[in-house]
Amino acid sequence: MATRTSRSDSPAALRERFIRRVSAASPFYQMFDHLPDLAFFAKDRDFRFMCASRRFMDRFGIHHENEIVGKNDFDLFPDRLAENFRRDDEEVFSTGKPKLNIVELFFTDQGLPDWFVTNKLPLFDAKDRVIGLMGTVQSFEGKKQVLQPYLQIDRALAYIREHFRSGVSITELAEIVHLSPRQLHRKFVETFGASPQAFIMKLRIQAACEALQKESAQIAEVGRELGFCDQSAFTQHFHRHMGMTPLHYLRQFRLRRA
Repeated sequence: MATRTSRSDSPAALRERFIRRVSAASPFYQMFDHLPDLAFFAKDRDFRFMCASRRFMDRFGIHHENEIVGKNDFDLFPDRLAENFRRDDEEVFSTGKPKLNIVELFFTDQGLPDWFVTNKLPLFDAKDRVIGLMGTVQSFEGKKQVLQPYLQIDRALAYIREHFRSGVSITELAEIVHLSPRQLHRKFVETFGASPQAFIMKLRIQAACEALQKESAQIAEVGRELGFCDQSAFTQHFHRHMGMTPLHYLRQFRLRRA
């Protein structure tokens, strides 16, 4: 039987009553299982996964949602990646604002980066308190399908992927993709929320984190291999992005491994 709607019902009251009636067995986020190359997740304020779409769980070989509920990023990802995810989560919780188009960088066994685009939005309770967050993850390859105006960025990313260790000139990069430096800057900001320079630096720092986790890692050598002019510059940029010096990061990682 259809529910009679009162003329006094506000749109907010109608929505709230409808959401309350939705069964936990048929959550809205099941829709993400039918969207190509897009994964969904939600966490509580303790950074624990509360729900996830089929595609998100498939990344970890998890077959049932109950197997991921209660876990956090450190249970699923390498520490270096989990640390990055945690910092983004903390920012969403502290500001109550979305964090969109986050470029998450993953490195292959060959040391080459692949990247995903993540969006995180806060979840509020009835008293407007942040009680968690929800997010989507999509590979850049998948996102390209809805970013047709920005396919020139793909050529730039391919070049960055191969040359970020030796340094990439923004002028040279703009020439390769047949854009002016200003146009290139605008397209990067529109697509990733970051300038080309910031994007490349983030990639170099992520590569540094990977390199510093090797047992034989030497800070000066890592900085040199990633194109920093000296150890001081490497330390300055690393601290700005990671909130600690390369030495602190290296010691912290080796302490965990001991």
